[in-house]
Amino acid sequence: MTKQVKQLDRVIIRFAGDSGDGMQLTGDRFTAESASFGNDLSTLPNFPAEIRAPQGTLPGVSSFQVHFADHDILTPGDAPDVLVSMNPAALKANLDDLRRAGTVIVDTHDFTKRNLTKAGYDGSPLDDDSLSEYTVHAVDLTGMTVEAVKEFGLSRKDAARAKNMFALGLLSWMYGRPTEGTIGFLQRRFAKAPAIRDANVTAFKAGWNFGETTEAFVVSYEIKPAPMEAGTYRNITGNLATSYGLVAAGVRSGLPIFLGSYPITPASDILHELSKHKRFGVTTLQAEDEIAGVGAALGAAFGGALGVTTTSGPGVALKAETIGLAVMTELPLLVIDVQRGGPSTGLPTKTEQADLLQAMYGRNGEAPLPIVAPKSPADCFDATLEAARLAVKYRTPVMLLSDGYLANGSEPWRLPEVEDLPTIDPDFATAKNHGEGEDGQPTDFWPYLRDPETLARPWAVPGTPGLEHRIGGLEKGEGHGNISYDPANHERMVRTRQAKIDGIAADIPPTELDDPHGPEAPARVLVLGWGSTYGPIGAGVRRARKAGHAVAQAHLRHLNPFPADLGEVLARYEKVLIPEMNLGQLSMLIRARYLVDAVGYNQVNGMPLKAAALADALVDLVTALETPPTTEKQEA
Repeated sequence: MTKQVKQLDRVIIRFAGDSGDGMQLTGDRFTAESASFGNDLSTLPNFPAEIRAPQGTLPGVSSFQVHFADHDILTPGDAPDVLVSMNPAALKANLDDLRRAGTVIVDTHDFTKRNLTKAGYDGSPLDDDSLSEYTVHAVDLTGMTVEAVKEFGLSRKDAARAKNMFALGLLSWMYGRPTEGTIGFLQRRFAKAPAIRDANVTAFKAGWNFGETTEAFVVSYEIKPAPMEAGTYRNITGNLATSYGLVAAGVRSGLPIFLGSYPITPASDILHELSKHKRFGVTTLQAEDEIAGVGAALGAAFGGALGVTTTSGPGVALKAETIGLAVMTELPLLVIDVQRGGPSTGLPTKTEQADLLQAMYGRNGEAPLPIVAPKSPADCFDATLEAARLAVKYRTPVMLLSDGYLANGSEPWRLPEVEDLPTIDPDFATAKNHGEGEDGQPTDFWPYLRDPETLARPWAVPGTPGLEHRIGGLEKGEGHGNISYDPANHERMVRTRQAKIDGIAADIPPTELDDPHGPEAPARVLVLGWGSTYGPIGAGVRRARKAGHAVAQAHLRHLNPFPADLGEVLARYEKVLIPEMNLGQLSMLIRARYLVDAVGYNQVNGMPLKAAALADALVDLVTALETPPTTEKQEA
C-alpha cells in the first residue's frame, strides 16, 4: 500500500494521559528527535503538583505539547493540531484546546464506564457526535502493545506500561521522526532490566510498523529542517541551561561554585544537575531548609566562592533576611528564583511572573539589588552568566528571575565557544585596599574602601595575611567598616549602596528595539515585555504586523536597574502595552519611574500567554489610535 506524504511547515502535537502514563518522557523523546532532525521547536510540559494524582481523573492528567517547524518559531503554540489521548480524562481536559478540524488519536482501551464516569462523561464521546468537528482515530493502543510484547513474559500491567512507546512510534512514523536516538535511549535507560528494555523497544517499533501498514492512517507528514546558523545544537530546557550557565561562570571566573539549596518545584532540577559537575569545581549542598541553603551560599561567598542558591517564590520569602545580609556585607551572591503560581504554596507546577516586586522590594530597609530575567529556555544560559558577572564585579547579591515555563520548556540551543563567553574577574583584595594614616603609611585593611568606578568594596578572602577584617549585619562605617550608628554615616552608606546599583545601568546594553518604522518615524504603539513573555509577544507582534499594523517591540533583560536609555525609548510612543503573567508589576514600575501611561495585558492562570489573544488586544489598541474620534457635529 502506497501512502501519501504531505508537506507541512509546522505542527503542534500534545501528548496527554494519566500522570503515570509517561507523557513527559514521550514528549521529551519526540522533542529530542525533532531537534536532531533540525526543526526549530518549543515545548510546554504540563503536569499535576501531586506525586501521584488520582488515576483517571481530570486533576491527574499530565500533558506535553511540542511545536516544531521548518522556520523560526517563538512559542509552543496556542492550539494543538494533534491530540494523543490515553484515557477519557486526558481527552476531556485537553479537547477544548484542540483546533477545529484537528486530529484526535485515542487509546480506546481505558474508555470503560468507570473511567468515563471519573472523567465526567455520561457516555462515551466516541459513540456520539461530540467529536464530529475533528478527525478521530480510535485505536486500542494498550491492547496492541500487550500483544506486541507478550514474548518477554511481563505481567499485563507491566506490558501495558509500554503503550506510551507504541504511541511514540506511531507519531514518529506519522511525522518522519528519526528512530535511532530513541532506541538507543531506551537501551541505555533500561539496561539493567532486559525484559523492560526489550519490551519498550519492541512497542516503539510496533507503533511505527502499525502506522506504516494500517489503512487507518493513509497520510504521513514531512516537516523539513529549519534554516539555522551553522554550529553544534542540542535541545535544552531552561533549568539545564541555567545549570550550564553556572558551570560556565565558574570556568570564566576561576571561582569555585557553591550551591546551597533546598529542593522546591520548579527549581530542583538545577540542584540535581549541578551535583553531577564536581570536576568543574562545583559543590552542592542540599540543605535542611531554605534559610540554611542561602546562609551556606553566603558563607561560601565570604570564603571566596561564587555562592548560589536556587528556589521559587516561597523560598525567596524565607531567604529574605539573609539576602538583606548579603546587601549589607556586599558579597557576590546569586539568587535564582524560578517563579511559580502563588501566593503561599499556590500552583507549584504552573508558571507565573508575580515575584518581580518581591525581588525589587522584598527585604527590610533600603536593600537594592540587580535583577536579571532570561527570555527563553536557551537564554537562561546567557542570563545566568550575566547575573554572575554583575554579582562578582559589583559585590552584590543578584536576583535571576526565571519561571516554570522557561524551566521546563525547551528549544534548540547553539553551543557557544568558551573563548567567546565573557571573562569574569574576581579581583580579590590586596594591600592596595588599605587605608592611609596621617603619615601616609598604610593602616589596617579597610573592607569598605570602594572602587571609584563601580563603588564595589574589596573582596578579601579570609586567611589572607594582612586582610583581616569583620563584616556583618550592623551598619558599617564608610571605608574602615567598623560598626557605626552615626545617622549621617547611615544615610551616606544607604545612598552609596543605591548608587552602586544605579551605576550598573552604564554597564548594560542599551534597549534592544524592534521598530519597523525606525527612530525617525516610530510606530505609535510599543509592546514592552520581560522574561518568558518574549515568545508570545514576538508571535503576537508578528500577527499584528501581518495584519498591516505597525507595532514596535522591546524586551527587558535587566529589570533593576533599567537600561539607561529606556525612558527616552518609551517617550517615542503614544501607547505602551506591557503583557505580563501577573496583575501589572512591571507596569507599576514603569509608570512610577517614567510617568508613562502604560497599558497592562495581564493573565494569571498558571499558563503562558497565548499569541492569538495578545495579537487581538494589540490590534484593538492600534486600531483605536488609528481611528479618528467622531464628533457630535459629524454624527448629526
